[in-house]
Amino acid sequence: MEGPSSRLSASQVKHVKLPGRRDSSGDSETDPSRNMKTHFRVCRFIMETGVKLGMRSVPVATACVLYHRFFERVSIHAYEPYLVAMSCIYLAGKVEEQHLRTRDIINVSHRYFNSGSAPLECDKEFWDLRDSVVQCELLILRQLNFHISFEHPHKYLLHYLLSVKSLVNRHAWSRTPVAETSWALLRDCYHGAMCIRHTPQHIAIATLYLALKSYGVELPVGEKEWWQVLCEDVTKADIDAVISDLLQLYDMEAKCI
Repeated sequence: MEGPSSRLSASQVKHVKLPGRRDSSGDSETDPSRNMKTHFRVCRFIMETGVKLGMRSVPVATACVLYHRFFERVSIHAYEPYLVAMSCIYLAGKVEEQHLRTRDIINVSHRYFNSGSAPLECDKEFWDLRDSVVQCELLILRQLNFHISFEHPHKYLLHYLLSVKSLVNRHAWSRTPVAETSWALLRDCYHGAMCIRHTPQHIAIATLYLALKSYGVELPVGEKEWWQVLCEDVTKADIDAVISDLLQLYDMEAKCI
């Protein structure tokens, strides 16, 4: 166990002030648009922090799902969202067997809010924040009833890409970044709660469908649509619903800049 054994109570988690983080306590709790923007920004923080920590794509996805699942159950104004995000990163590392040190998470997060600053000293401020991350992890576990293992679309998208690639002219496939675009679209799905509203298979099919349509790649026509062959229970309405949610996220991104 690192450092002092003291722990903050669950009620104290919401009062922690992250170094360099603007206080958003005055934000309107009844404004869904504002809350969605906050979630978008915090998930972007999770992804950027995950990259700097060397996390693989699935642990980062798990951290985002933990975050969305948690705030599905509690108000965004009850707890500091960036502290919850840090704890989700820490917990996701355990779930996906890519363990991360709390000190590394705290220092990378500190640099995120204070560009170019030196790592935090191991003083009271650091240990208070470290204890809050651990305490918040326990809070997340309780809120989710310890259901913290999730199925992601990644393995399905990989399978679908291999199947579709075999149906496309290899020269046409090499000229269009369908695979790269599909993975990018999938990653973007985790910025919002759509990643927990749709099934993993439907998200994988929809991101591949959108990538193929974006580059005008045509697949051979058969008795069934290619997406029906790959995923029997998906409908065109399911695909359209995922794409609609994804486009709303891109609209949200434009408003967050």
